[in-house]
Amino acid sequence: MDAFRVVLASASPRRRELLSRAGVAFTIEPADVDESLDGFATPEAAARELAERKARAVAERRRGERVLVLGADTIVAVAMAGGWRLLGKAADEREEREMLALLSDTRHAVITGVAVVRANDGALFSDFERTWVRMRALAPAEIDAYVASAEWRDKAGGYAIQENADRFVLGLEEGGFDNVVGLPVGLTLALLARAGWARP
Repeated sequence: MDAFRVVLASASPRRRELLSRAGVAFTIEPADVDESLDGFATPEAAARELAERKARAVAERRRGERVLVLGADTIVAVAMAGGWRLLGKAADEREEREMLALLSDTRHAVITGVAVVRANDGALFSDFERTWVRMRALAPAEIDAYVASAEWRDKAGGYAIQENADRFVLGLEEGGFDNVVGLPVGLTLALLARAGWARP
């Protein structure tokens, strides 16, 4: 029987790089789904549900094929008095400034939901990984400089730990660095294996 092919339901260059480094051969087919963060009880539920939406959307197009569709979604969450404040990607410079000011001097969570849908029978395999990030206090001038750099664009929570924002981070707890970048590799490989993927 033919091996399963992997399709990454994301245009993220960071996920593409992490998956390639892990030795997975794949093609890219971005999903076009609603990524709004309203109405979720927890950041874990939000990340997992959005990852599943992405994987299901592309699997629907590939229905019946021996394809494993991989979806992922990363959310940054800050504990507030009334519950969690969920941060996706900043829409503009004003929102980016607000995000960085909110994250300054916090211990916040970065959660990536990962979902694999087997297109030939619709089976779903999903989970999430959480990493706690301790960020130091940021001076207004640092925030202004980071906003001007545009490095934050298309990044959950408005910062890229794998680039220059690493200087803002004091440490990580629980999950891995790759999770903060956007794809927990160990979890992803485990879900692919459960769905039937094997290394060639």
